[in-house]
Amino acid sequence: MSASGGTKAIVAALAANLAIAVSKFVAFLFSGSSSMLAESVHSLADSGNQFLLLLGGKKAQREATPQHPFGYGRERYIYAFLVSIVLFSVGGMFAIYEGYEKIKHPHELEHWYWPVGVLVFAIIAEGFSFRTAIKESNGLRGQLSWKEFIRRAKAPELPVVLLEDFGALVGLVLALGGVGLALATGNGVWDGIGTLCIGVLLILIALVLAAETKSLLLGESAGVDEVKKIEKALVDGETVTGIIHMRTLHLGPEELLVAAKVAVQHDDTATEVATAIDAAEARIREAVPIARVIYLEPDVYRESEAARGADPEATPGGPSRVAEH
Repeated sequence: MSASGGTKAIVAALAANLAIAVSKFVAFLFSGSSSMLAESVHSLADSGNQFLLLLGGKKAQREATPQHPFGYGRERYIYAFLVSIVLFSVGGMFAIYEGYEKIKHPHELEHWYWPVGVLVFAIIAEGFSFRTAIKESNGLRGQLSWKEFIRRAKAPELPVVLLEDFGALVGLVLALGGVGLALATGNGVWDGIGTLCIGVLLILIALVLAAETKSLLLGESAGVDEVKKIEKALVDGETVTGIIHMRTLHLGPEELLVAAKVAVQHDDTATEVATAIDAAEARIREAVPIARVIYLEPDVYRESEAARGADPEATPGGPSRVAEH
């Protein structure tokens, strides 16, 4: 996995979640708090999620084969989608079940200092992990807002870790609130309510992750800035005089396919056209280094053809402009 995949953030989150999961489960054994049990399962699920992200990054590095000529870059998207499923099924549904059971059968907390101490420790550890993810993301998001970064990022790992860590911090605050209210009132129902809120939070985050990774799995075009760079690099004004239509597709976070029909002069020789196409490919790769697979088709520019746009059967997907998800 490349640096842009956020390996440092994933490893930091994995180390924090493993330590937190053990401490939360010990606190549950001493106190009987359902919030602590839900949070320990949450941290265990998060640890599994980070392992899946690392595994996906490793598998995505495999060389292309005749059966998979464009390589395995999209495996990172598949494993990120699996993360959203794990977060939903293991974390969210379990927490909702535990919260319901605790509300239905409340009992007083024992050894309250265990869950409180562990939650404070967990907030510090998760804060460190979240800080690492933010630092890694800042190098990539540029002027984008956090919402835009999560929606537009082509590498799924950092958005996943960001949302996981953010959800974990909010969940810890909810757990601390549930435990605190249960201690203050002597009513264990509050512990169950806190657990229920954690479950709802995890499901909401899982749904957001699923929607974003689904879009990546379906195949996203290059970002608006990259498309502009490619368009500028394609046309030299001499042999390549314009773009009739163009498609871009991410084969993986760091691999982009570019396919375009470009206009050339009707009286150019085959040698001149071939030389111009080679030069255009070189300019594209210089402008957008991740554009590794490029197919350019020369054609004589005709206004009627350009106005009609791409043949829907030959190049499906509608207008050639970038569609933001």
